[in-house]
Amino acid sequence: MYYFTCLPVLLIRMFTLTEVASLNEVQPTYRILKPWWDVFMDYLGIVMLMLAIFSGTMQLTKDQVACLPIVESGEETSKSNTFTVQRPSESATTGNAVNVNRVTLAAAPLSSKDQPDSIVREFHLSQSVSVKEDKIPGQPLATGVKTNLDFQQYVFVNQMCYHVALPWYSKYFPYLALIHTIVLMVSSNFWFKYPKTSSKIEHFVSILGKCFESPWTTKALSETACEDSEENKQRLTGAPSLPKHFSMSSEEGSPNQSAPVLTKAGVKFSTEKPIIEVPSMTILDKKDGEQAKALFEKVRKFRAHVEDSDMIYKLYVAQTIIKTVKFILILCYTLTFVASINFDHRCEPNIKHLTGYASFHCTHNMAYMLKKLLVSYISLICVYGLVCIYTLCWLFWRPLKEYSFEKVREESSFSDIPDVKNDFAFLLHMVDQYDQLYSKRFGVFLSEVSENKLREISLNHEWTFEKLRQHVTRNSQDKLELHLFMLSGVPDAVFDLTDLEVLKLELIPEARITAKVSQMTNIQELHFYHCPAKVEQTAFSFLRDHLRCLHVKFTDVAEIPTWVYLLKNLKELYLVGNLNSENNKMIGLESLRDLRNLKILHLKSNLTKIPSNITDLSPHLTRLVVHNDGTKLLVLNSLKKMMNLAELELHNCELERIPHAIFSLTNLQELDLKSNNIRTIEEVISFQHLKRLICLKLWHNKIITIPLSISYVKNLESLYLSHNKLESLPSSLFSLPKLRYLDVSHNSIVVIPLEVGFLQNLQHFAISSNKIEVVPKQLFKCTKLKTLCLGQNSISSLPEKIGQLVHLTHLELKGNCLDRLPVQLGQCRFLRKNGLIVEDHLFDTLPLEVREGISQESSVSFGNGV
Repeated sequence: MYYFTCLPVLLIRMFTLTEVASLNEVQPTYRILKPWWDVFMDYLGIVMLMLAIFSGTMQLTKDQVACLPIVESGEETSKSNTFTVQRPSESATTGNAVNVNRVTLAAAPLSSKDQPDSIVREFHLSQSVSVKEDKIPGQPLATGVKTNLDFQQYVFVNQMCYHVALPWYSKYFPYLALIHTIVLMVSSNFWFKYPKTSSKIEHFVSILGKCFESPWTTKALSETACEDSEENKQRLTGAPSLPKHFSMSSEEGSPNQSAPVLTKAGVKFSTEKPIIEVPSMTILDKKDGEQAKALFEKVRKFRAHVEDSDMIYKLYVAQTIIKTVKFILILCYTLTFVASINFDHRCEPNIKHLTGYASFHCTHNMAYMLKKLLVSYISLICVYGLVCIYTLCWLFWRPLKEYSFEKVREESSFSDIPDVKNDFAFLLHMVDQYDQLYSKRFGVFLSEVSENKLREISLNHEWTFEKLRQHVTRNSQDKLELHLFMLSGVPDAVFDLTDLEVLKLELIPEARITAKVSQMTNIQELHFYHCPAKVEQTAFSFLRDHLRCLHVKFTDVAEIPTWVYLLKNLKELYLVGNLNSENNKMIGLESLRDLRNLKILHLKSNLTKIPSNITDLSPHLTRLVVHNDGTKLLVLNSLKKMMNLAELELHNCELERIPHAIFSLTNLQELDLKSNNIRTIEEVISFQHLKRLICLKLWHNKIITIPLSISYVKNLESLYLSHNKLESLPSSLFSLPKLRYLDVSHNSIVVIPLEVGFLQNLQHFAISSNKIEVVPKQLFKCTKLKTLCLGQNSISSLPEKIGQLVHLTHLELKGNCLDRLPVQLGQCRFLRKNGLIVEDHLFDTLPLEVREGISQESSVSFGNGV
């Protein structure tokens, strides 16, 4: 019992009012998420907390009961009016003798607490004088009902009756009220503290504050308001209210929607009265622009993270339900105890054997005060409960898991602001209860139009005409080229580079070709690398008539802009990316029928068959290039219809034989089957029907032998057979009278046939990286040779007849077993030092005059070139 009595004292001493009230506090930045009812309930909680602490303090310092015994009717007056006190000293000296002193008490002690010793000392009991003899002259006689209880007995009786007679609620009401209030305070702000929601709320509040204070928000909304105002319309149309020296070059009713600054709209000032130009509101410094870009990215990631769950909404509903249930419980049991708090109490503590009385009449001095405090507490709880019920109605009667920016879209030019859902929507509803301006400003950062506008302004501010001019270079084709990489868009100043011929745009997600492209009269070639470009109608009309070459690199075929298929004057089209759909059977290319002038089509992809709609190009297509990524090309029937095809390249298509469809291409001049899996070329005899075939490239395959039928391809001028598995060359190979280029390097050839001398038109012969040991003299009958590659073999000597190759400009001998070079190399008058690929020590074996002749000739040539 003593423990429960002292517990409230310990609580009050351990916690001050400020410390307990801090349970109801949240971070100042969270105030935007507290609607009026939460704020009102917080204040109610503080009032209830003060009431509970005040009640507890009053009870600890003032609460007491005063009790008097109820005298039974049969008791003797002498017994009720006196009591005896035996001195311990006398009892010890007299043995069984008893000396009694009697004292009559006029009134019982009023306090239920222990009294100081000074009060006890006032009751001086004389050892030898009776009460009547000790009367002080002039003191009035005691009146009323006299009892025989001493002071300590009264204290004991008061303590017993305080715990027996008083109802428990009278004693513990302040502490129950304190505990209930703390629970309600914790419940009100639990959603701010719970780990799974606090991080999201903190992130949201941080982003919301930055969006609200961002200069871009202010500028975007102010620009929107300016566009919608009548005054701004008058200013744009040149109303009389403007000064006379101010004029606009744009026509009435056609304001530039995309121009962020006035100077872009063509503002002119007369020289009569100079004025100070007001800086545009949409120009941001670099720091503000970067911060705004970062905010757009944060908002995008936060939306994706929060919209997937409704944890915050559920937790807020749960804590509101808990507060409502708590209110009902408190109200139910509190109302039943209001009547039990009374001033008068009858106490029967069962201590008659200690005091001589069975019943006592007691008064509770704090009864009226506690009753008033309890009524006040019930009133506050009722108000608190009504607010909780209102909150529940608001939660369940409104679609709080959906939020619409319709009003913001109507009031601003950002009509693309999306609606949000789940926790994101709930947080915005809560913010609206604080101030709707927050969500309006936040919506700016959900708009793609706003983001694109910011990017455009920042981009144009950073990439000026002078900076772009510094990045213009000349490519290998001696054309003026500009390559822009990983920008947010295409700077407007690009279209002012009127002499530009090649424009490359790579990894630019919002590339937009405006009507200003018509200024670029020299533009002929465009490159879009992972850049889904959008083209305005006027710009498309210009590109349709002037563009000649287009390169598009993509991940999925759907990324190819649809306007590409409508460029009627396009001559070259290069497509790099995945052209297969999900089922890997249908080709995703759209109709190519409108590309009436297309001559070259280059496809670098993972095709399993030649696109069927490629036949739309059959009347005019002259070159088709297919570079696969290792995917096996199975169906080639569409090639039969390409009757005008002159060049065909099928690289890395896992072909095992030469496709028969190729033999139908009667106009074919060049065939390149590089990097396939071809092992035999017995079909080469069918090439005799291709009268115009002059170049055959079968390099980087697995060909073991060359069939004798190769001699039937009489018109062949170039033959590439390098990087195969050839071990010998048939003599029929050297019966091709028009052969000028022969490359059989990187094989396993051991001998050069003597018939090589029959190739009188041979100009390039490469047989490096083989197993040649002897170079036949007949080779040097090919007097038109300009390039001879014999490196990385096992040649031990070079015939002196090499001097007959008077047109030789390139000779590769490095990587052989030579110990000297023939002096006759000096007769090769076109051979330069940089064209002679040989070890330095071998070059030094040449006579001095030969070395000087080659070096001097090289230097003279170099000097003439300069």
